[in-house]
Amino acid sequence: MIPYSKQFISKEDIKNVNKVLQSKFLTQGKVIQDFEKKISKFVNSKFAVAVSSASAALHLSCLALNLRKGKTLWTVPNTFVASATCALHCGAKVDFVDIDENTSNLCIKKLKRKLEISKKKNCLPDILIPVHFAGQPTNQKEIFALSKKYRFKIIEDASHSLGSRHLEEKVGSCRWSDLTVFSFHPVKPITTAEGGIITTNNKKLFNKLIELRNLGISRDYKKLKVKSKWYYELKSLGFNYRMNEIQASLGISQLKRINNFNKFRNKIAKIYFKNLKETSLLLPKIEETNYSSFHLFVVKFKKKMNYDKIYKKLINKKIGVNLHYLPVHLHPLFKKMGFRKGNFPISEKHAQRAFSIPIFYNMKNIDIMRVVRVLREIFKK
Repeated sequence: MIPYSKQFISKEDIKNVNKVLQSKFLTQGKVIQDFEKKISKFVNSKFAVAVSSASAALHLSCLALNLRKGKTLWTVPNTFVASATCALHCGAKVDFVDIDENTSNLCIKKLKRKLEISKKKNCLPDILIPVHFAGQPTNQKEIFALSKKYRFKIIEDASHSLGSRHLEEKVGSCRWSDLTVFSFHPVKPITTAEGGIITTNNKKLFNKLIELRNLGISRDYKKLKVKSKWYYELKSLGFNYRMNEIQASLGISQLKRINNFNKFRNKIAKIYFKNLKETSLLLPKIEETNYSSFHLFVVKFKKKMNYDKIYKKLINKKIGVNLHYLPVHLHPLFKKMGFRKGNFPISEKHAQRAFSIPIFYNMKNIDIMRVVRVLREIFKK
């Protein structure tokens, strides 16, 4: 079976992890701080806060921006559920903006229209989470301009997009957002096994995030009543969302190869574009203003087909495929909130026709061409 994606762990990665395992600190040491600094430098942000997962990062980002009961967050239906459930964990409401049929990212036209209608109804969002689907950045510059006009905050869900660029600006620089979240799950551009990170240029948000990920505890001796290293205070209700030293050491080692990882994925993408253009599949459309990490390579049926039948046929051919994503609003939890089939037709159409095919670092050429051969057999014009 050729998986749709997987991690690549080198001898150097193992060496770095073993070094930490033999050190004095496995948690709350300097390796995490070093990893945070290296990520900040790579994406050109001022600050970074490493956490236990991207889901935790989304939750903390919402809390740092004071999302709470009575407030509203918008995101897209074509995403992993955490992009929406982070708002529910804060007691806030969730709504969605449909995607662009070509890029599968948030549709700017639909966003503009929804904002205009919501302004008239006095129900504008407090936070928007645009999702960089499959590694391709959203049009952040335009979204940022809308945020200034309609006064909402932006959390970029860039779980797929470490190393991606929009208008030559690295995703994560937060030039056009308040916060950006990355994932380090094994199938992502780099891995720390589980883990995530939040980048920002706002020092106040940075300090709040540091406090929230550590249960709400403050050890800032300059601001505490008792000036002693043994003393600490619980300032707010936070969470144990810390990353450990072992994960951070793996992240540092992997980050050294991020450009190679992304170049390799782009190389595979070029092979797919060249060899699948004569099939009955729709291939990804990458905007000229973007450089994609190609976390995923998502193809679509040009016409409606039996999804389950195609899925089983590919699996039987030992080609690992996956659906990204089931529309969030059609999950039972969100149906209970009143969302229904037909609310966001482009995301629903995407889920009926899209599937991710294998793309990962160090994928053998013989496997790449096997994927091509099988797809050409099944999807002849």
